[in-house]
Amino acid sequence: MMNLVASPLEQFEIVPLFPVMEAGGYVIFFTNSALFMLFAVTFGYLLMNVGTTGATLAPNRWQSLAEGIYEFFVGSVVETMGPRGVQFFPFVFTLFMFIACCNLLGMVPYSFTPTSHIAVTWSLALAGFLAVNVVAFRDHGMHFFTFFVPKGAPAALTPFLIVIEVISYFIRVVSLSVRLFANMLSGHCLLKILAGFSWTMLSLGGIFYILQLAPLVVVWAVVGLELGISLLQAYVFTILTCMYMGDAINMH
Repeated sequence: MMNLVASPLEQFEIVPLFPVMEAGGYVIFFTNSALFMLFAVTFGYLLMNVGTTGATLAPNRWQSLAEGIYEFFVGSVVETMGPRGVQFFPFVFTLFMFIACCNLLGMVPYSFTPTSHIAVTWSLALAGFLAVNVVAFRDHGMHFFTFFVPKGAPAALTPFLIVIEVISYFIRVVSLSVRLFANMLSGHCLLKILAGFSWTMLSLGGIFYILQLAPLVVVWAVVGLELGISLLQAYVFTILTCMYMGDAINMH
C-alpha cells in the first residue's frame, strides 16, 4: 500500500469549529483561526498584566520584560512620528503585541498561525492604512493631497509623478500584508518539510538513524531562526505603520 505523505500546506487549513450566526442564507462559523487570534489577545493581555501588576522599584523578570517592550515602542513612536505621535501609541503597541503573539503561538506544535493567511494580514494592514488617512484628513484637510505632488518636479512630469505617488501610496497595504503573510507561510512550510524528511529517514532504520540527525539539526536551527523572524516581522510591520502615520502627521 502506498504511504500518503501529508502536504506541508495542511497546517494552514481553516477549520470551522461551531456556527456563530446565520445571515442572508450564509452561516458564520467560529474557526481555528479565530480561536488562535483569541489566544493571542489573551496571551498578550496576560503578559502585560502579569508584568505590571504589583510593580516594584526593583523589577522582576516579567516586569522588566513588560517595561522593556513598552519603553522600546514609546521611543520608536517618538522617533518615527515625532512627539505628536505619542497619542497613537496604544494603537501601535496593540498592533505589535497582537502580531507578535500570533506569530509566536504559531511556533507551538499542532497550533495555528493566523498571520499565515493573507486575509488576516490584509485586514491588519488595511486598518493601519485607514487610520493613517483619517489622521491625515483630520490634521490637514484637503491640503493632504499635496503629499502626492513631488516638490521641485518639472511641470511636464508632474502628472506622471502624481500617478506614481498615488500608486505607491496605495500599494503600501499590499506590501505590508504580503511581507508578513509570505514570511510566516514560507517559514512554516520549510519547518514541516524538514521535519517530515527527518521523520521519514528515521522510519527507514539502519544507517538512516544516524543520517537523520543532519536534517534534525537543521530543523532546530530553523526553529530558532523562525522565532527571531516572528518577532522581526511583527516589528517591521509595526514600524512601517508608524512611518506611514508619521508622514500623515508631519506631511514629509
